[in-house]
Amino acid sequence: MLTRRIAQLLAGLSLFGFSIAVLIKAGLGISPWDIFHQGLARLTGISTGMVIVAISFLVLLLWIPLKMRPGWGTLANAVLIGAFVDLSMPLIPQASGLLWQLVYLAGGLVLLAVASASYLGASFGPGARDGLMTGLAQRTGWSIRNCRTLIEITVAAAGWLLGGTLGIGTIAEAFLIGPLIQWLMPLFSVPSSRQELSSPTIGSRTRQPGSTTTTSNS
Repeated sequence: MLTRRIAQLLAGLSLFGFSIAVLIKAGLGISPWDIFHQGLARLTGISTGMVIVAISFLVLLLWIPLKMRPGWGTLANAVLIGAFVDLSMPLIPQASGLLWQLVYLAGGLVLLAVASASYLGASFGPGARDGLMTGLAQRTGWSIRNCRTLIEITVAAAGWLLGGTLGIGTIAEAFLIGPLIQWLMPLFSVPSSRQELSSPTIGSRTRQPGSTTTTSNS
């Protein structure tokens, strides 16, 4: 079971990085955090992937006052997604024409949902940005929805001012990724060792794996 979880985590994070690159190449708008990453990359001249890695560790510093602890998946998320964005960008041609842009957008969103369900289902901990959202909600008493909205509006506005791409892809991701991940999670949820130990073993032939409800963010 552990082998599957590790493989699923690594596959999910690598596919997550690839899907971000596809959405960037679509040119129709990307997620709020990726608008921020892209804007910083254009401002500094650093690659988008390296910016993603750097921002991930900076966000993890914000976990300290929120008394959050990263899991192995959190640390892998911080390093691998950005690395795979940079590896994927040269391999994917820029979408040419509206039809190909829409194909890239649709394909990128589906891949992003699969990637998110895969790494979240491995149960190794949330990404740095999702942890910031849930930690802020726990410490302030605000709803997760309000915390997410506040954070994402802030980073999207900052990224757009820095030159990041905001468009219909941003809106499509906001409305579609959550439902897609929720639909896919039962296919990818793997019980952790702790969940296995707490599962009933007497008088039952099957175990129901726990599901993760935190939505993914790069």
